Amino acid sequence: MVSDNELGLFLRVRREAVTPAEVGLPAGPRRRATGLRRSEVAALAGVSVEYVTRLEQGRDRRPSPQVLSALADALRLTVGERAHLYDLTKAADPSFNCRGDASPARTVRPTVRAMLDRLEPTPAVLLNRLNDILAYTAGYERLLGPVGLLDAATPNHARFIFTDERARTAYPDWDQVANEEVAALKQGPFRADPHMANLADELTVAAGEAFTRRVDAVPALARSSGVFRLAHPEVGTLRLAYETLDLPADDAQRLIVHLPADAATSAALDRLNTHPPQPLRLVVG
Repeated sequence: MVSDNELGLFLRVRREAVTPAEVGLPAGPRRRATGLRRSEVAALAGVSVEYVTRLEQGRDRRPSPQVLSALADALRLTVGERAHLYDLTKAADPSFNCRGDASPARTVRPTVRAMLDRLEPTPAVLLNRLNDILAYTAGYERLLGPVGLLDAATPNHARFIFTDERARTAYPDWDQVANEEVAALKQGPFRADPHMANLADELTVAAGEAFTRRVDAVPALARSSGVFRLAHPEVGTLRLAYETLDLPADDAQRLIVHLPADAATSAALDRLNTHPPQPLRLVVG
């Protein structure tokens, strides 16, 4: 049974990530874990240990704004993490889904298509909330096509990561990529969204524990930028930076742009881009 205690999971993961030194506490010789204890978070936030325990275990999912603020201070949350913490309390009622039964958007607006076209030869891809690949630049095809990501009639990044063995070769840091993939899928109501629930069920059957243990352990806070490694069969291992741009809520889509993270990768992308230019690719669902 997959837990729906996203608030408790997020609080526990963040507590375990903060060291005593970061909050001015001594580590002590008998400490087994590197993160904070519940008692330390409780003292820093001015609440009881029992209340922190109830929150982490999901027995209380509606803390007051004042308690949320105190916990955010105690856990040294960033602005984005504070906003996410607040969103988790709003989503505590699984019967509410702000998207209703709306199907994942597959239509690409003309202005978004034009923006992608202008990005050539930069690798860029447009995804919907299920991580279906809706459109991409020729630069993206040259980058990800050779590893097999685009082979399916309707490519889906999550399916490739968890069900295609080629993904483990393509991504040398596959564990990290898989964690980020699950975090991205859990950004919204997750299983309260029937379309996302169907995908999660499919990945549970197809990938098993590699997927389900991440659903239970990875909080729903995907990074909007970062660096990852890609083993390209033609130009070798690349270090790629990415930036994620969220489109308006009615689109429920996001644009991910990839850039070279070092000089060697920049040179390798230049070699890939010596191919004749190709038009923007749209995926018909």
